[in-house]
Amino acid sequence: MSSSQIPVLESYESQHLEAAFQALNADVARRAAGLRTSEDREQFRLYWLGRKQGRLKLISDVWLKSAPAEARKSLGQHFNQLKQQIEQALEADPATLAPSTTPTDAIDITLPGIRPTLGAEHPLIRTMHEIVRVFEHMGYSVGVGPEVETDYYNFEALNFPPNHPARDTQDTLVVANQQNKPLRDRLLLRTHTSPVQIRTMERQPPPVRIVIPGKVHRNDAADATHSPIFHQVEGLCVDENITFSDLKGTLDHAMKELFGSAVRTRFFPSFFPFTEPSADVQISCIFCGGKGCRKCKHSGWIELLGCGMVNPAVFKFVRGKQPAYDPKKISGFAFGMGVDRIAMMKYGISDIGLLYSGDMRFLEQFA
Repeated sequence: MSSSQIPVLESYESQHLEAAFQALNADVARRAAGLRTSEDREQFRLYWLGRKQGRLKLISDVWLKSAPAEARKSLGQHFNQLKQQIEQALEADPATLAPSTTPTDAIDITLPGIRPTLGAEHPLIRTMHEIVRVFEHMGYSVGVGPEVETDYYNFEALNFPPNHPARDTQDTLVVANQQNKPLRDRLLLRTHTSPVQIRTMERQPPPVRIVIPGKVHRNDAADATHSPIFHQVEGLCVDENITFSDLKGTLDHAMKELFGSAVRTRFFPSFFPFTEPSADVQISCIFCGGKGCRKCKHSGWIELLGCGMVNPAVFKFVRGKQPAYDPKKISGFAFGMGVDRIAMMKYGISDIGLLYSGDMRFLEQFA
């Protein structure tokens, strides 16, 4: 192989170096495009990288060794870039090195492009986002936490002592082989998003205003209105001088934002271990305007969520990590609602199983 097989380098000035290496780069690209077989690739490698007769060795012998000191840096950079181009061509997928030029595979750039199909929010996710936005506009931040919880955060710290009958109302899915652990350390799938309230208060002192969306699990038999997996949005507000009136005003405003300004709310006494006093909240039927229909069982009202003032016993569990939660100085309220039921009401869905079936015929209605 002689020096006639490489471009003539008129001088070591930058414009002459650039022109010479451009010619070499073009030659590499042209030859790489014809690589189809392993034999082609081996011939390509020997042609450029052969130890005795390769073009890179010839360039090094002819150009690099005789280059003046001031030109060696620029010459070396061009040389390394050329070598990288050769190595990349050898490493590339053979299918990408030799694209077909037959008319059947040619791209007609005058044709319109293929419009990608855009997805849509699942009705559950859409409803959850709508609820969260309502409370974000009232200054609430969003809290999240693990779905696999300890008994302590899911029950004990929320004032569910061992053997408390209220535990029986939440048929819990427990992680297997936990019998040797203390009760408070046993793992389970959370039955509500309330543990995030405890975790948030442990991390930050009051004031706290959070809304907690998430997936929860209970050992319920699946039917038209029940599922072992469902979603909740809970909220917590803790500060000085928080009253039940604040709770009522907050939820009344939220229900009007979700269902329209004509919706009314009413509160009935209830019981939850983590709130005292506790209440169930009903809204006037969004289907009949409160006149009475099959949807509301002709009562004019639909029960939608539970709420109450935070039980001082809950603050006592938190005070070990955040002394600022002194029930003599602060108060708060909490609430929780089922996202699945609200989504079914808003979109006229009669079977909760449809939300989890993955049936595209059902989901495409919400695109």
